[in-house]
Amino acid sequence: MQIRAQLATACFLAAIVAVGNELPVAEPETVGMSTSRLLQIDAAMARHIEAGNIQGAVTAIARRGKVVHFKAYGLMDVEAEKEMERDAIFVMMSSTKPVLGVAAMMAIEEGLIRPNDPVSQYIPEFADMQVAVLKEPADEDISPFRVDRRNLPEHRLVPTDTPITIKHLLTHTSGLASGGLGSANSPRNERTTLADLIPKLGNSILDFQPGSRWVYSGGTGLDVVARIIEIVTETPFNEFLQTRIFDPLHMTDTHYNLPAAKVPRRVKISGRDMSRWLNATTEYFSGSFGLSSTAQDYLHFEQMLANGGELFGNRLLGSRSVQWMSSNQVGDLYKGFTQTARGQGFGYTVAVMLDPIAADSRRSVGAFGWGGAFGTRSWTDPAEELVGVLMLQQPHPGAQYDFENAVRQAIID
Repeated sequence: MQIRAQLATACFLAAIVAVGNELPVAEPETVGMSTSRLLQIDAAMARHIEAGNIQGAVTAIARRGKVVHFKAYGLMDVEAEKEMERDAIFVMMSSTKPVLGVAAMMAIEEGLIRPNDPVSQYIPEFADMQVAVLKEPADEDISPFRVDRRNLPEHRLVPTDTPITIKHLLTHTSGLASGGLGSANSPRNERTTLADLIPKLGNSILDFQPGSRWVYSGGTGLDVVARIIEIVTETPFNEFLQTRIFDPLHMTDTHYNLPAAKVPRRVKISGRDMSRWLNATTEYFSGSFGLSSTAQDYLHFEQMLANGGELFGNRLLGSRSVQWMSSNQVGDLYKGFTQTARGQGFGYTVAVMLDPIAADSRRSVGAFGWGGAFGTRSWTDPAEELVGVLMLQQPHPGAQYDFENAVRQAIID
């Protein structure tokens, strides 16, 4: 396999052009990592499997465009005692979101949308939205972060100070469907198709003034962006992803509706009813969740970002677009799910490391990525010229931390 590597420190352009559809494999020492130290990953996964924290995992690391670690651990089906395989297919949940982020950056690059465009420019129903705030004190527009739907406080509605923009949606600063007082007062709609659902969301009440907070819109905000992409490209969102992202990156096992022939490769999550994912098909192609995929596919996705937007001779984004996507776009608003996180910012669909010490993180300054509710996690670390993928189906913070710690201590130059 032939490769051509160019390194540019400013934006980590390890622009690997590989012949074929897999990344080249290298001995760890040739790219500044330790074979013996990488065995700490084995030890960490074994500990968590033995403790019952996770049933199994697939882990993958590439540095300087070359794969130095790719292993499977534990079981993909506990009841059947079926061992985990490297090509096991995982339910990605919110690990879907960075894929939407890349799709949005493509549309921005092509001049089809602008980050500061009001959503109502594309979906008129989003004009003149309102925000739910507490009734008292009457002279302040206060919106609680979370509310008890069974005991809602007295409240009132006020107009938005600024319309929701595409940027607000990409950065979870829109106030749309983020679990607050407005969400509790908004109608619930069936998810049929993006074209059917998204205009109905114009009747939603916002949880806070757009741009004033970071609060996660886990299953809705990015779906609005997916619908806008459909409108401006005149292409169904799932087809856009397939032709513009999955095919060029050889992400051959990434699907919304898993083909029947691949169902046996899907991890059966211990203790969870899998019928929703094993048997159902959908026409609702979300930008927030819904994909199933493999460690190898997501390694390709992260490596494309690490390369400044290019992989396998296919350029998806310009390098400056990757930089923009992975730069902090929200000032000091990002404090995570609990509003206690420190040392991090947020770009377009990805968290960004600003201060690893404050964040107690094993990633370097400038590293970016996201994860899913079932435990999947992937990131790009430009300073270390490294990408990492952790595939779990139990969201165990200790296993996630220990994996990233084992990766970091294996770097020796």
